[in-house]
Amino acid sequence: MKNSFLGKRIRGGGYAIKGAWLLVKHEPSIQVQFVISILVCIAGWYFGISRTEWIFQFFAIGLVMSTEGLNTAIEAMADFVHPDFHNKIGHIKDVAAGAVFISALIAVIIAVFIYYPYFQ
Repeated sequence: MKNSFLGKRIRGGGYAIKGAWLLVKHEPSIQVQFVISILVCIAGWYFGISRTEWIFQFFAIGLVMSTEGLNTAIEAMADFVHPDFHNKIGHIKDVAAGAVFISALIAVIIAVFIYYPYFQ
């Protein structure tokens, strides 16, 4: 079973869970976003947001956390490949950080659409 299709998928899932745990345990930016995600989920329960609003909220949380994880991996790989400052590496890191910014901006817009009506 170890080298079967199912066995490889189960092992791959274990690696994915390990990676998610490592992000939450060691990356300050993910830790901040994790706390924010808990707070917006508490807000969702408090305000009784709709099923559709929950879907959009979880999509936004997943989008931000995923892009931040990818950004972290890109930065770590770039630092491994070229530990000293290099313009091209700096450009790669800036683009990856820009992707996080875009996803965070979209998440804020989604949050405004969801929660603004509850504050009127």
